[in-house]
Amino acid sequence: MLTTQRKRTILDWLTRDGEVQATALADAFGVSEDTIRRDLRELAAEGLLQRVHGGALPASQAVAPFAERRVLETAGKRAIGKAAAAMIAPGQIVMIDGGTTSAELVRHIPHSLSATVVTHSPSVAVALVDHPSIDVIVIGGKLYKHSIVTVGAAAIEALSHINADLYFMGVTGVHATAGLSTGDLEEAYVKRALAARSAETVVLATNEKLNAASAYAIGDVTLAQTVIVERSADAALTDGIAKRGVEIVRA
Repeated sequence: MLTTQRKRTILDWLTRDGEVQATALADAFGVSEDTIRRDLRELAAEGLLQRVHGGALPASQAVAPFAERRVLETAGKRAIGKAAAAMIAPGQIVMIDGGTTSAELVRHIPHSLSATVVTHSPSVAVALVDHPSIDVIVIGGKLYKHSIVTVGAAAIEALSHINADLYFMGVTGVHATAGLSTGDLEEAYVKRALAARSAETVVLATNEKLNAASAYAIGDVTLAQTVIVERSADAALTDGIAKRGVEIVRA
């Protein structure tokens, strides 16, 4: 089998099964594991998969710069944002992540709501300026321009003094076994710290983030109590998450 055919088959199996193992691929194709590792390395360099120990997972497609993702407003993002906003009760302390789906969440928060929002996203903070009954606490730190959020030790230290009711987490990958992931190491640290300071974590996951992985792990999928997905999300992509004890909400 030609290399191009082998790579095409690997991607087909990855789509079908949600993951591939290097040893099993070597046996199936009758080639060495070194050959398979080279195939996976080259496919990863093209952004077509995410290599992990022993094999590969589907690569998240939600890794474009913020400005590009912002213009790609979809009905799914809007529905997820609306469902998330409806979870906020008066008087709660709520942590809201950065990202374009979080921006949709903020757009659906009623102007009459009385609550406290903690965020490391300047965009989220500014969007809440016209909400008279929402107190906004902005977490400082180094600005990570890709997602327009603050990261670093200063952000994590500030979060250690807050106990929140809800944390709405943005991710680039949600996978039943590989867990929650994102495309930046510092951002992963901050997301973990946010989850640790909240009674409940809710992940906002559009279809392209399901059954996908990025380079930096935030934590096991059970770090979240709830994942909000699009109504059209394939049950095959959410059943594995639900079996881990995480509630799936379809928006």
